[in-house]
Amino acid sequence: MTRVLCYGDSNTWGYDAAADDRFPEQVRWTGVLQELLGPDFRVIEEGQPGRTTVWDDPIEEHRNGKEALYSVLESQSPVDLVVLMLGTNDLKPRFSLNAFDIAAGLERLVRIIQTHLPTAQHCPPEILLVCPPPVGDWVDRGSIAGMFTAAHSVAVSRELPGAVEKIARQYGCYFCDAGSAAELSPVDGVHLTAQGHQQLAGLLAPIILAQFPG
Repeated sequence: MTRVLCYGDSNTWGYDAAADDRFPEQVRWTGVLQELLGPDFRVIEEGQPGRTTVWDDPIEEHRNGKEALYSVLESQSPVDLVVLMLGTNDLKPRFSLNAFDIAAGLERLVRIIQTHLPTAQHCPPEILLVCPPPVGDWVDRGSIAGMFTAAHSVAVSRELPGAVEKIARQYGCYFCDAGSAAELSPVDGVHLTAQGHQQLAGLLAPIILAQFPG
């Protein structure tokens, strides 16, 4: 069985902005991906709302993706593929990061995945680096207005795909731009709709099946 670890933030956890709740397992993109990949795959969901790439959040504590990654790799080993989708929370103005900085945070996580081998992990897993969808223009009018801003978050998010793809090429990772299809909530402009979860899984499944045909 091919083990696929999905490491991300609230869009991997499955936050439903319209209901201020969590989408059911079968609606979340990880659950849809499991259905699309079939029984020869085990999709492991590891999402945390507010998770950053490598940054300590002074307001929402314990959200540093780098610090949690070591434990997750240990507890879920062995893993054949890590689907890594982070960077949205790095767009918060409180961090004052540009696209280069956010991609550098993802680069640090890629290096950890490729070099940190738990006892049951005899070779590094493959990595599918997913650039999160750009923040919607309506974020200033949404339910989390102020946490993200059009002036900073939207502008930087649009520059992110090129920076993330560059890291993917440099480290031999597969790459997917979630912004090419995944629909964002009209409520906040940050989180995926149910349709967006379906669309993201539809983007990822062919990439994974091409590399792990079973």
